[in-house]
Amino acid sequence: MAKATFQKPKGTADLLPEQTAQWQHIENIARLLFRDYNFKEIRTPMFENFEVFSRSAGDTSDVVTKEMYDFHDKGDRHIALRPEGTAGVVRAFVENKLYGPEFDKPYKAFYIGPMFRYERPQAGRFRQFHQIGVEAFGSESPALDVEVIAMAIDFFKTLGLENLRVAINTLGDQLSRDQYRQALIDYLRPHATELSQDSQERLDKNPLRVLDSKDPKDQKFVANAPSILDYLSDEATQHWQTVKEMLTALNIDFVIDATMVRGLDYYNDTIFEIMTVDDSLKGAATIAGGGRYSGLVKEFGGPETPGVGFGIGMERLISLLIAQNVAPTIDNTLDFYVVNIGKQTDVVATQIVQAVRSFGYAAERDYLSRSAKAQFKTADRHKSQYVITIGETELYNHVANIKNMSTGQQQTIKLADLYTDLPTIIDSEGDN
Repeated sequence: MAKATFQKPKGTADLLPEQTAQWQHIENIARLLFRDYNFKEIRTPMFENFEVFSRSAGDTSDVVTKEMYDFHDKGDRHIALRPEGTAGVVRAFVENKLYGPEFDKPYKAFYIGPMFRYERPQAGRFRQFHQIGVEAFGSESPALDVEVIAMAIDFFKTLGLENLRVAINTLGDQLSRDQYRQALIDYLRPHATELSQDSQERLDKNPLRVLDSKDPKDQKFVANAPSILDYLSDEATQHWQTVKEMLTALNIDFVIDATMVRGLDYYNDTIFEIMTVDDSLKGAATIAGGGRYSGLVKEFGGPETPGVGFGIGMERLISLLIAQNVAPTIDNTLDFYVVNIGKQTDVVATQIVQAVRSFGYAAERDYLSRSAKAQFKTADRHKSQYVITIGETELYNHVANIKNMSTGQQQTIKLADLYTDLPTIIDSEGDN
């Protein structure tokens, strides 16, 4: 029998309290900022029926063909851990009939949570990773495309990231895609035998996937491939021009990348990636990506409804905040530390620390029956602002000593006053 291994699975990470405090800070900023844009939080299951992801991501995407964590459960249902956030949100949008007339349009939602992909773990990539994402349904306006880009930029700037840049492209509408698809097949077919095995299989099913290939065999042909920008319909061209005009009006720095297709099959019209450029990163690092899609709501049984959104990888974001020295600093100091001396004070020490917490202060006490000296050292280590001391003499007299650790000022107060009016005692400290 193999020896049990009590270690975390490959491609996962433990987030210890110092780290989770940073994560919570970033998540709280997202919740506050997205609310300014009228986006509200939605939470969907971490696993769905396999078809939710296979139909949305596309049968030829790497997510479905190589990276999905899927299995058959005890009821022989084909289940998959979510590899991305959009499909689950779209499924919830349709299942809960959020497209109904009683809901505002566009319907704006955001999500925060773990995703799962079976891929080779490497720097910045995990098999369980976390995303912050947004989706907006019900409007074809290019202004909505620009709003979600601007919101992401606003979020990154609020966190302190600098040198932000947006790369944009368009995949056009269905007419544009049909015309471009055939032009791409005509260009690639003479080189079919020289392409990678994956691209050979995708050539007829979805030739745009070839443009997303990182295989060196494909890259040399991608460089000279036809551009989608030469095959846009009049309507798609107008949408594209308006997006560029609005980004310029908002002073958002952007570049056009005509080879960008994104990694999932449901995109159309505007797609984008947001990156930060920094010498310490040796180039550009992508921190968000997304775009517009149509057909996905209908694919899930709802009415034809356009959507647009983006996803942000939390692990990558935090590593970039650290690299640029703007990671949030977390205050782990205590307001009060209760030092109790003698076994007879144990009960009252518990009463005191609970009373202090009831006023909204962060408080701690000793649970190891240590000496007063050791307890004061712990208070110093936590940078506690105040120390409350109670020994057997204080217990007998129904009082406690409170010391301001920054000024050294100390006062003796009645326990009854401490339990009922601690904030007033602290506020009046300077008057004594």
